[in-house]
Amino acid sequence: MLHIDKIKQAIPDEDRKSPTVILLLEVLEQQAEEILLLKEQIQQIRDENARLKKQKAKPKIKSSKMPKDPKEKDPSGKRPGSTKKKKTAELKIHETKRIAPESIPPGSIYKGVKPYTVQGIQIVNHNIRYELEQWLTPEGKIVSGQLSSEINGHFDNTIITYILYQYHHCHVTQPLLLEQLHEWDVDISKGQLNNILIENRNFFHDEKNNLLPAGLQFSSHINVDDTGARHNGKNGYCTHIGNEFFAWFSSTNSKSRINFLQLLRTGNTDYILNEDAFDYMHGQRLPKYAFNLLKNNSCKEFADSEEWNVHLRSLGISKPRHIKIATEGALLGCILGHGLPKTLVIVSDDAGQFNILNHALCWIHAERLLTKLVTPSAEKQKILEDVRKQVWQFYRELKDYKQSADAETKIQLRQKFDAIFTQHTQFQLLNLALQRLHSNKDELLLVLDRPEIPLHNNLSENDIREYVKRRKVSGSTRNENGRRCRDTFTSLKKTCRKLGVSFWQYLSDRISGENSILPLPQLVEQAIIASG
Repeated sequence: MLHIDKIKQAIPDEDRKSPTVILLLEVLEQQAEEILLLKEQIQQIRDENARLKKQKAKPKIKSSKMPKDPKEKDPSGKRPGSTKKKKTAELKIHETKRIAPESIPPGSIYKGVKPYTVQGIQIVNHNIRYELEQWLTPEGKIVSGQLSSEINGHFDNTIITYILYQYHHCHVTQPLLLEQLHEWDVDISKGQLNNILIENRNFFHDEKNNLLPAGLQFSSHINVDDTGARHNGKNGYCTHIGNEFFAWFSSTNSKSRINFLQLLRTGNTDYILNEDAFDYMHGQRLPKYAFNLLKNNSCKEFADSEEWNVHLRSLGISKPRHIKIATEGALLGCILGHGLPKTLVIVSDDAGQFNILNHALCWIHAERLLTKLVTPSAEKQKILEDVRKQVWQFYRELKDYKQSADAETKIQLRQKFDAIFTQHTQFQLLNLALQRLHSNKDELLLVLDRPEIPLHNNLSENDIREYVKRRKVSGSTRNENGRRCRDTFTSLKKTCRKLGVSFWQYLSDRISGENSILPLPQLVEQAIIASG
């Protein structure tokens, strides 16, 4: 990586305004960007090579490596959950049948009944034909009976709920779902099934869209990740944003930082140049000429991307890198200007597009840098294993610190981090890996200042696995409605699960129009506040 700042410091003040020097620095900055891009591409090639060799690109961490939380022991000595209870005590009984013995000897005394419960489910057609009466009034007009407001089309609420539940919750494909309904004598076509799945679902889309603002406003941290999501025959990406209380998915054609910032705008479309925007541009080394043009201009707010791009062109800012930094800054200004807390922590796996605000790194992803090292000898393998043991012991100490944070332990952990990741071993590749991890010290040790944040990004990876399973079962989406519905119902399903809400009951409640279950954004807000 080129150290542009060091080069700038080495240039005498009188030479810094020279056109040649300015041009040279811009070339070096562009090369630095290209080097970062090449590094990312090399890593992708390595992951693909590992896949072709049938090696797991993301190896699972053995449970023995991570300490398990101790379980409380029962005073009686019994294992947890071993207490016997009546399995059917709380079941609703729909029918009772009494069975007498085949023969009762004379003189026998009746001693009551012994209950035996059999659970079952009935799947039968229940078609209703409504006969709307037609009456001719004396004035010659026809008055007709009206259907109930609960009736919307030729399929009742239960069938619609079942179709949505099977497809979005159980991952049943449309062909199999259609075959199943036909076997149950439901007269439905492919087009009708598809319409039920993706048409007229604005109520659900609105509730999903309101999840993210609620989660961002009340959460201290979020976990983020993305995965591939092909759409209409082209590569795309799905971004996950969430934490213990909500999950929110959005599929787009990009996975850039600009795309991530646009998602964090939560529906706003404006671009704002405020102090936060200019601080970001300065930190990203936007050249002074472009920085001054933006800061000294009186226009600071823009309604949409069209107005923003016109403004950039009017100022003569045309280089892709300069446009990118300026746009990221204006988007960040919009996000913070609309109330996103500056204290929000973003936990990720070190993907560059997520590195904004207070960024924390996943320790499990960081440790994989050591796991992937190739050891040429048994001696170096022993060195690597010893260092990994030190790292995981340090990880356990961080977990303990989260439970009872104190200033003295905080200082000790910082010193121990330096001792582990600046040590020099007889394995040079290991030394370089440790040096790289040490350069991420602030992001790996953010938990010392914010003990409430997680040490890893497993939550986001587990959430987005839901999307990966759907992608493997059903393939890519083909139209915008299908793409949007996949994002919406995945978000609602995962959020229901986090909140302890039955997804079946939620769908039934919304389809019927009862709305007895509170809006999920409101439940998310209540759950976050209740957690302290």
